[in-house]
Amino acid sequence: MNPEGGKILMIDDDEDVLLAAKMLLKKQNHHVIIEKNPKKIPFLLNNDTYDVILLDMNFSKDITSGKEGFYWLEEIIKHDPASVVILITAFGDVEMAVRALKQGATDFILKPWQNEKLIATIATAIKLKQSYNQVDKLKKAKEMLEEQISKPFAEIIGKSQAIQEVFNLTDKVAKTDANVLILGENGTGKELIARAIHQRSLRKENSFVSVDMGAITETLFESELFGHKKGAFTDAREDRPGRFELANGGTLFLDEIGNLSLSLQGKLLSVLQSREVTRVGTNHPLPVDIRLICATNMPLHKMVQEGTFRQDLLYRINTVEIHVPPLYERVEDIPLLAQHYLNYYAKKYHKSVKLITPEAMDRLKRYAWPGNIRELQHAIERAVIMTDSDTLQESDFLLSRSLSSGAVNHTLNLDEVERTAIAKALQMHNGNISKAADELGLTRASLYRRMEKYGL
Repeated sequence: MNPEGGKILMIDDDEDVLLAAKMLLKKQNHHVIIEKNPKKIPFLLNNDTYDVILLDMNFSKDITSGKEGFYWLEEIIKHDPASVVILITAFGDVEMAVRALKQGATDFILKPWQNEKLIATIATAIKLKQSYNQVDKLKKAKEMLEEQISKPFAEIIGKSQAIQEVFNLTDKVAKTDANVLILGENGTGKELIARAIHQRSLRKENSFVSVDMGAITETLFESELFGHKKGAFTDAREDRPGRFELANGGTLFLDEIGNLSLSLQGKLLSVLQSREVTRVGTNHPLPVDIRLICATNMPLHKMVQEGTFRQDLLYRINTVEIHVPPLYERVEDIPLLAQHYLNYYAKKYHKSVKLITPEAMDRLKRYAWPGNIRELQHAIERAVIMTDSDTLQESDFLLSRSLSSGAVNHTLNLDEVERTAIAKALQMHNGNISKAADELGLTRASLYRRMEKYGL
């Protein structure tokens, strides 16, 4: 018996043939759906996916020419060019077989068939379908890899003692397959550290797949991470591998893992323990080989004590912890980062600006940067866009003076007041978006919009 049977759709107007084939193929552990009426093919294709489709060439309206079979073959291929179709006829000849193959059929079987021949043909067809699925998965992984590679600022910049300690730990852990937990405030570059670990690892030739756990809803969690079969739910219009499958052989980066509910933490833990995923709509577990890196700005150890984060999951994900320092702890890196972003945005926006005045740089170094490197990046981008000079002045930066050492803010400008309040809330809660939003009386979405508006 074949332990990895496939899903087979068989369309033939002879009920005896359908039942005989179904009984034979069920013994091979295949799941067989039979249908007499070819007009139901569109419905069947829209509501499920199949490894192999067995299609009769001739139906009652047209006994011997095979025209109906060719028509439905064309419709099936049109619906999914990767369909694996085996045509069946009692009146076949070489010419018809060749034509069927040219039009997209995978193989051709004559009735009455030999059982061993049918079983072998279907086994070969299922392997072909699996190879198509693998190619599709690799294509999606390649697209994701190219998207990740095309992102700017792939290098970590800094010479401070604080960031050098992170570099040293990154180098030590990279060559292992140990799970890594990266902790740090929003905007400190946690994902860059994760990418650096991947690029220095033995998995660097394979995919780095990043997932923002804070952006995945409860209902889509399993579909996004574990994949789904076509028809598993309303919007599942095609087979889709999950992020675990796409990261197979490479690195899976789960950002904002502290935002997961306890129920989703349990599902994630189960997969990490078994190293298997099951697509939504199937019951076939798939083995996955991934290197796991997680990140969060939330205090997971405290959350374990409070009962909001599973201790067994924390043990699973933090074989090694890396703490990324906030920007105010690495002030000596601000000139390097500022010049880096200046060069990038000057080129991007075709501006001639090349320098930052000493006075402006001094202000950048005295500012508290509650939004960390991301806020610095946005501040430089805005300054480059707005300046008409080839040198950025202190006045080109809209930074809250209340967050600079020794300065007092007396402005009544509403935008400036709001920006200051948001920056203070973020600083007060160490960049924790949820707590800062509660402090300000805003939703997380509203706070994100305002942070984007003010470059925080």
